[in-house]
Parts: sequence; structure tokens; C-alpha cells
Amino acid sequence: MADRNVVVDIVTPERIVYSEPADFLVIPGIEGYLGILPMHAPIVSGLNIGVLKVIKEGKETKVAISGGFMEVNDNRAVILADTAERADEIDVNRAKAARERAEQRLANKSYDIDIARAEMALRRSVARLKASGKE
Repeated sequence: MADRNVVVDIVTPERIVYSEPADFLVIPGIEGYLGILPMHAPIVSGLNIGVLKVIKEGKETKVAISGGFMEVNDNRAVILADTAERADEIDVNRAKAARERAEQRLANKSYDIDIARAEMALRRSVARLKASGKE
């Protein structure tokens, strides 16, 4: 059974978000999404803002992440995320409000607005909404 699953650990500075074996992972890497199957070759990658998907026994668990690093080695995937929220933990109303605030800041484009920060906030809120399935 060990060869048929990859052990997945999703960790933030605050807590362990997920720690179970899985059949397949889809991870938002810096240069695009990565698929991780059992017995994957060793890899280290930076993570982007996006939705991480864990597939186990035909069921999909979505986790919104906002950056970090991933290491795959010896049939184990360790995801060290800056932030991570499982779909069932996401406050959809709060995510929608964050998206609206970021969109308003970007639409106004005043000189006192940090555009890069507003774009990152928009990307994080969209990832949270996608993970929740309420986008």
C-alpha cells in the first residue's frame, strides 16, 4: 500500500492543515500547476497562490494556499504554505468582501494604493472562492 499512495503533509506556521496518504496531488507551483503521483521523482518547488487539490479514493479535497514551498521525496509530499485553508473552513462572505475591496482598489488606481499588494489580495481571495466552490 505504501507504493500506491503518497503521504501528504500541508503545514503552515500556525498548524497542520492536512496529513494523510493520497492517490494524487495537483499543486500550484511557481511556473504552473504540478501533478504528483505516488513514487514521483524528488522535486523542490516554490508555490504560487492557488488551489491545491488532494485526491484520495476518488474524493477531492481542495485547499486554498498563498505561497510557500513543496518538497517531494521518498513518496512523501511536504507542503510548507504561507497560509492554507481547507474548503470547508473558508468564510465565503469574507472572501467575497476581500475580492470586492481589492477590485475597488485596483479600479481607483490612486497614487497612495500599492498596486502589487492589491493584486495579491485579489489573487488570494479568488483562490479562496475557487477552493470553496462558491466563485
